[in-house]
Amino acid sequence: MAALSASDLQTVYTLLGNSLSPDESLRRPAESSLSQAELRPGFCSCLLEIIVAKDLVSQVDVRLNAALYFKNCINRYWRRRRDSFGISNDEKMHLRKKILLHMGEENIQIALQLAVLIAKIARIDYPKEWPDLFSVLAQILQSGDILTSHRVFMVLFRILKELSSKRLSSDQRNFSEIASQFFEYSWHLWHVDVQTILRTFSTITQHFAVGVSAKEQDDLYLTCERWLLCSKIIRQLVISGYPSDMASVQEVQPVKEVCPMMLNAIRSFLPYYSTFHDGLPKFWQFTKRACIKLMKILISIQSRHPYSFGDKSVLQPVMDFCLTEIISPEPAVISFEQLLIQCMVIVKSIVECKEYKPRLTGRVVGENANNVEQIKKNIAFLVGDTLASVLPNERVISLCTILIRRYFVLSESDLNEWFQNPESFHHEQDMVQWTEKMRPCAEALYIVLFENERQLLGPVVVSILRETMTDCPAFETEITPKMLLKDAAYTAAGHVYYELSNFLNFREWFTGTLSQELSNEHPNMRVIHRKIAIVLGQWQPEIKDHLKKLVYFALIKLLEEDDIAVRLAACRSLRFLVEDANFCESDFSELLPKCWNLSFKLVEEIQEFDSKVQVLSFISVLIEHVGEKIISFSTKLVEYFNRSWEESTGESLLQIQLLEALKKFVNALGYQSPICYNMLLPILRRGINIDDPDALNLLEDSVLLWEAILSHAPSMVPELLELFPSLVLMMERSFDHLTVAISILEDYIILGGADFLNRHASSVARILDGIVGNVNNKGLLSTFPIIDVLIQCFPVEAPPLIGGVLQKLIVLCLSGGEEHDPSKTAVRATSGAILARLLVMNTNYLAHLLSEPSVTLALQQAGISTDQNIILYLIDIWIDKVDNVTILQKKTYALALSLILTLRIPQVIDKLDYILRWYSNLLSETACEVYA
Repeated sequence: MAALSASDLQTVYTLLGNSLSPDESLRRPAESSLSQAELRPGFCSCLLEIIVAKDLVSQVDVRLNAALYFKNCINRYWRRRRDSFGISNDEKMHLRKKILLHMGEENIQIALQLAVLIAKIARIDYPKEWPDLFSVLAQILQSGDILTSHRVFMVLFRILKELSSKRLSSDQRNFSEIASQFFEYSWHLWHVDVQTILRTFSTITQHFAVGVSAKEQDDLYLTCERWLLCSKIIRQLVISGYPSDMASVQEVQPVKEVCPMMLNAIRSFLPYYSTFHDGLPKFWQFTKRACIKLMKILISIQSRHPYSFGDKSVLQPVMDFCLTEIISPEPAVISFEQLLIQCMVIVKSIVECKEYKPRLTGRVVGENANNVEQIKKNIAFLVGDTLASVLPNERVISLCTILIRRYFVLSESDLNEWFQNPESFHHEQDMVQWTEKMRPCAEALYIVLFENERQLLGPVVVSILRETMTDCPAFETEITPKMLLKDAAYTAAGHVYYELSNFLNFREWFTGTLSQELSNEHPNMRVIHRKIAIVLGQWQPEIKDHLKKLVYFALIKLLEEDDIAVRLAACRSLRFLVEDANFCESDFSELLPKCWNLSFKLVEEIQEFDSKVQVLSFISVLIEHVGEKIISFSTKLVEYFNRSWEESTGESLLQIQLLEALKKFVNALGYQSPICYNMLLPILRRGINIDDPDALNLLEDSVLLWEAILSHAPSMVPELLELFPSLVLMMERSFDHLTVAISILEDYIILGGADFLNRHASSVARILDGIVGNVNNKGLLSTFPIIDVLIQCFPVEAPPLIGGVLQKLIVLCLSGGEEHDPSKTAVRATSGAILARLLVMNTNYLAHLLSEPSVTLALQQAGISTDQNIILYLIDIWIDKVDNVTILQKKTYALALSLILTLRIPQVIDKLDYILRWYSNLLSETACEVYA
């Protein structure tokens, strides 16, 4: 295949441009030509020339497209494989040298793509084929300008990120060597840059009025970005370049160097957060990013190397800084939420770190005390002392109090969001990641803090709770700071109900203050009412005896409120209470009509998907737990399910929840389920249609609903019979739902009787013939009962219809090779039980089947001897496998043998002693079963 050369550059460039065209007549031929060109030598060289071409500066889209094709070629052809020609070694060498000559790329997008390309090549070629990679980059770094050095750092970061992700031990050793050699160099550059940045920031601040030229700003910004990349490199080296000290218990020295210096850098940058806010927004953004990035690096290092981080020189200043910022931040820092969040994250990580907890393991007498576990104990003890000094009881109490009084309180923007869109507000409180927003992060820290210091903080939280209840009485009607503080106190009480129950009597709290607040129906009380609804769900384990009925009443009353956020909170808590193992149905029964009506009304008013799922989940749980009382509400439930299904078109996730709820509805109705067939069967028909676009999502839950409908059907109706062909199509396509399908088929056989068999006999035979011989032993064992049922129900009609299946059972029964496979033994024994059933119920047909030449041929093909009568082989199976079957199958074996004995076959008479002994054992087992 001819190689591409410089003369082909224009052609490749044109193809790359055409491949981006919206005109399909241009795009498709270009894509096809590029796919063919990938296989030709020199294609990657052409791509690289286009990526770095100076005369194509304005054609960024084509250059980026070339980079994309280059990346794909690296993935497909850089390594030589049997199924691809690969890129030649000479071209690889050319590409490696060429790409490093363009570190001064001005366009940031192209520069980033070059960095990614170099990293992908390095992942494969370093160190064997590209040993001088880092030395070349270091030379470029020393001799380059600011832009070039920034690009080199971008490349280094991408390379290190790529190499650190390799998991082979040899690759990890290589990365450790890189870290040991490259750390000091990178750390020195980090120091130089941070000092330059801070010195320049100080100069800018002192001469703020004079201003800074655009060129100076651009150079400084590049230095800032280079320093951020260097910080990421340091993180990669420390995190991935050294084994975690959790396993090695070896001190990672760079941790003690890096963490204090990074903390100092954060402290140095913080004053500029407010200084640059208005005048220099670009550097304000950098300051913000720098502080957050450095905090995240500290968090990563603590997680990876907790023992080294636990050194007093690291842990104490970091904790002190974070606690100070949380408890008493400077005015400018209060608005810096992301920094406060990172401070809370690191405090939480340290407080809950199991490596810092005292280890309660013992030590063998005489064992060497310097083993790993003892070292870990010693470190944990030292860290415990450090934590006790930096976080004494007074500071713990102060931190807990500040979290509740400052960070738990709903802000004005929270309230505005709530009042404008209650649904979104309700769900955002549940779905937001705790590390993304201030209040959830504060709550997560509070929970961990309370779990560690419950005896100390229990009285504190109760004190705050009582104080807020006094300052903001139950008859309050204005949303005041005191009301919002009460909401925050209730939040604190709700999160730690398990630990707080020893300090707070929930019965007194509910029957006193909470009940009074619920009786206050002023619209502004929605703030407290929503929190009460949440608290009642959280304290559910403490709601006992006659208090349950009062709580049910309270939550139903909250379901009547106008505010949807309150109603959704009440709905969720009601679900928790109904799901409780101690749910009292009698206490709830009189509230049931009102509960249903309010739930249906809520469904009509909500709009968001998450709200619909939440209410549906509650309705589903309610259906499951109220039992037969559901019948009187079936009409409204049918209307609800019908409407919900129609409105959920295209929302497969919601329809899956609906199908699950419908299954519970059918189970609750029991033999009364036909009253809702007009609603159920059209939904089921859609769900089991394998050609429907949503079949992949809905089929599994639809067949489970189908099984439930049939298992509770008092009789077979034509509408159900009409659905059976869908089962045939489903089983012909795959056996993914085999177990449920077999159950459905059994229901059809038993319910449909002769009418069903007359209409669908050939389909039943086709299903069973497709299963037996094409599924594993587990699948066979789940299928065999249906064959047995078929023979029991239709002993004369069924065997001739499934003759092919029965032939396969004979082969399975007489096959050997199960010495070490219990499932194979079970298959042989169960097959024998079915054939024994056939002998008892249709002797003539079994005799006819055993005499068929096709049976003899099948046995011979399976390597089974046919020297003697096949019935004698079956008798051996019935005697030999008697201990591998159920008591019912043993009785079937016994009936078959009794019938055989009447034939007076000599070979059988010879086994009479075994048979009689076996009969005696069976009679003993049966007697034990009767008297058990």
